[in-house]
Amino acid sequence: MIRVLIADDQEAVRFSFRTILDAAPGVGVVAEAADGLSALALARETRPDVALVDIRMPGMDGLELTRVLGEAVPSVRVVVVTTYDLDAYVHTALRNGAYGFLLKHSGAGLLAEAVRAAAAGDALISPEVTVRLLRELSPRHETTHRLTDRELDIVALVADGKTNAEIGAELYITAGTVKTHLAHVQQKLGVPNRVAIAAWAWETGHRRPARPPANP
Repeated sequence: MIRVLIADDQEAVRFSFRTILDAAPGVGVVAEAADGLSALALARETRPDVALVDIRMPGMDGLELTRVLGEAVPSVRVVVVTTYDLDAYVHTALRNGAYGFLLKHSGAGLLAEAVRAAAAGDALISPEVTVRLLRELSPRHETTHRLTDRELDIVALVADGKTNAEIGAELYITAGTVKTHLAHVQQKLGVPNRVAIAAWAWETGHRRPARPPANP
C-alpha cells in the first residue's frame, strides 16, 4: 500500500484527492493537512510514502515544504499539485527535490499515476509543463562532469521518459543496475532526482538515442 499525505488549504480539494486515491488500487490516504506546518508535523508522525503538496498554503508554502521535507523526512517523496504552472514555481519545485509537478485539472488518472511514479522513484510532470520549460529551467551544470558512456545512454533514455525497467530492457541490464547508475549520475551532477537529470539532458544536448551496447 502506498501511503499518501495530502497538503492543501482547500477542504474541497483534499476531499476530491482523497476520494480519487482511496479508490485507486494499492493507494491510501493516511493524513491530511490544511497548511505547510501541519503537513510537516504529520509527515514526521505518519511517515507517508508520498506527499501531495499545494504551493499556496498558510504557514509554510508548498515549495518550502518540499525542501524541508527532503531534509527532515527524506523518505517522503513530494509531488507538487497546483493550479499555477508559473515558470518560477516549476523551477523551484524541481530544484527543491519534488518528484513531480502536477496541475490540479490534470485528471484523476494522472493523479494516481503521479503517486505511483513517485513511490517507485520515478517522476511525472503534467503535459502542460512543456519540454521548452524544462530546457529553460534546467540546472546550469557545466559539461565537465565526467559521465561514463553507459551513464550518458541512461540519461538519454531518462530524458525520453523511460522507466528503469524500460531502460534496462533496452540496454540489456537489470532495473537495479539502472538505479545504481542513476544514483551515480545524481551524485556527479548534484541533482536531487531523475526529473532534474532529464532537465540536464535537455539543457546540455544529451537527449539522443542510446547507442547499442557492445557487450550486453
